[in-house]
Amino acid sequence: MGQDAAIPHFRQQLAIVEAAQGRFDSSLFDIRHIVQADLLDSELEAAEHLAKSKFFRAAGAVAGVVLERHLGEVCTDRQIAIGKKNPTIGDFNEALRAGSVIDIPQWRFIQHLGDIRNICDHAKTPDPTQEQVTDLLSGVKKVIKTVF
Repeated sequence: MGQDAAIPHFRQQLAIVEAAQGRFDSSLFDIRHIVQADLLDSELEAAEHLAKSKFFRAAGAVAGVVLERHLGEVCTDRQIAIGKKNPTIGDFNEALRAGSVIDIPQWRFIQHLGDIRNICDHAKTPDPTQEQVTDLLSGVKKVIKTVF
């Protein structure tokens, strides 16, 4: 009997350790997502406050950052590589479509949101309208809830 009797017990203990490792990794993943979601929600609230105060360009810029950050997280979570050092909403959007994470209507919707964000971010364009910024804010909320 000797050493052979210890092998099943060792395998059982190893399985317990491996399961604990998986659970630990999963818990860290969950915590990271909760913190990220809370941060994005806070930033969106700040953007809404800016919009209510009629700072539409600033509100749109903040909302665009939230969208870009969220899409970047989705790409990271899905292990979708992005070739650029500083990817944009468009880069993340293309990668998510190519990776079959989003469909064509979602891709077009995100592309539209990116266009509004660009209006907000570039001073040489006409000022964004209240309607555009409202659309951007509600669109970012929708993407955050539906693309993951």
